[in-house]
Amino acid sequence: MNTRLNKTRNDIREPSRRPMVDLLNQQLADALDLGLQAKQAHWNVKGPHFIGLHELFDKIAGEFDEFTDDIAERLVALGGVAQGTIQTVSKHSRLAAYPLDLASGQGHVSALSSALAQFGTSTRSAIDTAGKAGEADTADLFTEVSRGVDKLLWLVEAHIQSKD
Repeated sequence: MNTRLNKTRNDIREPSRRPMVDLLNQQLADALDLGLQAKQAHWNVKGPHFIGLHELFDKIAGEFDEFTDDIAERLVALGGVAQGTIQTVSKHSRLAAYPLDLASGQGHVSALSSALAQFGTSTRSAIDTAGKAGEADTADLFTEVSRGVDKLLWLVEAHIQSKD
């Protein structure tokens, strides 16, 4: 991504801030994509478990609104520019494209659980990257996001782990 840094009195040195801004912008693109995927599922789910899944998918979208806000605000605090336009997200998201032909609850559960798992993996990698760079605050932010994503994945996967 195109890293431009604004002047700031933040005492983290610019050579340390620049890679963190890039890392945060990458996670921002993925998180915005995942939030929109959850909305896609929310709007289009059908079937006998409609209301429960409809509400769950909306909860996921809401949680991702909070994650994206925290990620964007952290990177701006480091002097970066949050790159959250749909064009940037489309170009930089590492998530698989969400299937537009899904209707069944199970289809949406499968697609969203895959996206959540992938985002969880990249977030844990971001924790490690930030930690190795000595950027504890960014690592802590990603740790908080990771815990939230793991919980959301658990809530979604509960719909496919039952034997009934």
